[in-house]
Amino acid sequence: MGRARGRVFAGVFALAVAMACTGLAATGSAASAAPSAMPSAPGTGTGIAPALELPRPTGPFAVGRTALALRDASRADPWVAGQRRELMVSLWYPAVPARGARPAPYMTERESAALLELLGADDVPKDTLARVRTYSVADARPLGRRSPLVLLSPGFKLPRATLSSLAEDLASRGYVVAGVGHNHEAVATTFPDGRTTPCAACTPPYDQAKLTRIGEGRAADMRFVLDRLTGPRPVWGGGRAVDGRRVAMVGHSAGGYSTVPAMRGDRRIDAGLTLDGLAEVSTPGVDRPFLMMGTPENAPGGAGEPYWGRTWSALSGWKRWLTVDGAQHESFTDLLALVDQAAPGTADGPVAEAGLSGARGLEITRAYVGAFLDRQLRDRPRPLLDGPSVHHSEVRFWAP
Repeated sequence: MGRARGRVFAGVFALAVAMACTGLAATGSAASAAPSAMPSAPGTGTGIAPALELPRPTGPFAVGRTALALRDASRADPWVAGQRRELMVSLWYPAVPARGARPAPYMTERESAALLELLGADDVPKDTLARVRTYSVADARPLGRRSPLVLLSPGFKLPRATLSSLAEDLASRGYVVAGVGHNHEAVATTFPDGRTTPCAACTPPYDQAKLTRIGEGRAADMRFVLDRLTGPRPVWGGGRAVDGRRVAMVGHSAGGYSTVPAMRGDRRIDAGLTLDGLAEVSTPGVDRPFLMMGTPENAPGGAGEPYWGRTWSALSGWKRWLTVDGAQHESFTDLLALVDQAAPGTADGPVAEAGLSGARGLEITRAYVGAFLDRQLRDRPRPLLDGPSVHHSEVRFWAP
């Protein structure tokens, strides 16, 4: 990562390093250390928020987005005593085009303020991330078609919105995407009644016991969301558009770590993909398609390889092991692309110094995740998954 961009995220994902040093799962969770300061974008000293936007979706469909507040009365919250488990879920879906409609907000102002505080962005207006330009329309009318369902789980401490670019792209290609906000595991989660809950899980110790607790809790969250979206009385008004017979889970970091436990516990999940996350260090694998995609540290011989190697050996279905040259842990999310816009690359700027720009990281992520889901949920041939591509030369295939 370049020096300027490194200052944005230094410490945010330090837990991965700390866990590697203690012999626990190395890749897949966020940090306990206080992050360094975010570089000020032009104009931020005067309180003017930089204009940030997500990349345009690549598919043929317009994208709608709605939010659901769900409560599992049968389950206690794993982080706050005396509370039942609550979740916020963002649904992105193919929609009827709505001319002149305003884009859906990226995240709430309170979520923006909390995430910027985590990043040490003291000079950036607190509502900057609430103003990010998206390419989805709030509560747009769903298309009259049944679509495969993708469950999306974000990294530890990160709001579910940080995977919006991937979600919008998949929805534009004909998928319904459920981005799950695991309550008390992000720096802030805003509910429709005005509450914004903090990250109760974001306190030390960060050890294997906590990581296992996160994985098991998120697996239970996914089962509950599946029940509510695909049951006989789906909670979403467009629920008839969800094809519960074609389901995949995609997770980044802690979300990726949770994918194998979720698949083990629910055979309705037909395929899984981890974006720089990990399955449990010692765990039975799964017999359904699985793709591991991450940074060079997770290549054979890298710092994370022992854990990825165990995961690879435990997978008995279709599988791929990919790494992306120049990628950082955050390259699979919106964050680096937004930071590159906030601090545009110059001769010595963040894009120029980095091995992989934020925009390119998202482009690669969307291409390979989309190809995997097309192949596994739609039975469409995707040569991109068969070996190296001249158009994506940063991606390496491993067959340990």
